[in-house]
Amino acid sequence: MSEKVQVSGEYSSRFAALATAFADSFRDHGDTGAALSLYYRGELQLDIWAGKRDKKDVDDWQADTRVNVFSAGKALVAVSLLQQMELAGLSLDTPVKEIWPEFQNSQVNVRQVLCHRSGFSAFQKKVPDEVIYDWRRVTEQLAGETPWWEPNQAQGYSPMLFGWLGGELCRRLAGAARFNDVVQKTISQPLGISAGFGLSEEEQQTLADVRALDSRYVPKDAAKLMTIFKDEPGGVTQKAFTNPMSIMVGTNSQAWRQAQIPGGNACTNARSLATFYQALLEPGKLLGEAFTTALRQQQSYSECDNVLKTSLGFGLGFMLSDERDELRLGSAQNSFGHPGAGGCVGFADPNTDIAFAYTTRDMGQSLLLDPRAIRLIDAAYACL
Repeated sequence: MSEKVQVSGEYSSRFAALATAFADSFRDHGDTGAALSLYYRGELQLDIWAGKRDKKDVDDWQADTRVNVFSAGKALVAVSLLQQMELAGLSLDTPVKEIWPEFQNSQVNVRQVLCHRSGFSAFQKKVPDEVIYDWRRVTEQLAGETPWWEPNQAQGYSPMLFGWLGGELCRRLAGAARFNDVVQKTISQPLGISAGFGLSEEEQQTLADVRALDSRYVPKDAAKLMTIFKDEPGGVTQKAFTNPMSIMVGTNSQAWRQAQIPGGNACTNARSLATFYQALLEPGKLLGEAFTTALRQQQSYSECDNVLKTSLGFGLGFMLSDERDELRLGSAQNSFGHPGAGGCVGFADPNTDIAFAYTTRDMGQSLLLDPRAIRLIDAAYACL
């Protein structure tokens, strides 16, 4: 956008420079529809949005506009499952098979699922495109899968299977018909937020359409995932993101939007995502103190994750911050959150008492944090 965008919403004077950086993201970095929210010391200090939300660039982004945040929604999966584990009084080392008897592997446990050490990072055999839209079919397929390596012997990020694994465990523990019913009952409704999986036709009418970020704003070294595909054709990374191919190409379709695909199709807005992370800074609000603490403690670390081929640490379902720009979720230590494909991100920083969320419709190609998000995070911390 060549003209200065009209930013809507509110922010405190302390974070005025962050609002300016958000506006600059439209003029200088390719955003055409996005939102940003930030809590500081328990108070919502900034909640702003701008741009358009539809394919034809006609409809304005609104205060409640939701967008597909992709893997940023894994945080909802993790907390939903942890809530049910807590209610059932179960240990994180409980075997998956104990909760889900049809699951054939007896070695993998809940902790390994949550910290990406289960070996279930991708389907190994070819999966038809339509399977991911059918909860029963996809979970039956998953129950009979073979891990890529022995559980707990290595870390390998699970882009999609993580969601169905965690979601099915959660659904079974809660005795619910649908996984999203649990999310609504235990997270969205208590917090008064708009976040979930699987939208009605009416809800889809106001959902932002996603599209590729203008190539002028994509760093030349951003497409690391494609490089991995070329280096290891048919390997775990390629299959994790392209088996089936509907994982990559279905994201604006009605079938994708109405299905429950917990690893990749959470729909929410920036205010809701920031509110969720603020709740995780308050022990007892969503989880008891023990699980609230454990989810941000390092459960796994690898200098070269088997799927993403980069150094990466996990808590329970959350990525952990480090010194690198591409994974600096606020403070370098103790912060936890999750980016989503394309650029969306949410995180909480106990050191500074910040909860942050950025949502965008314009999808970049970064493996972890998008350069737009990095600039906004830096701008936020410059205001402190």
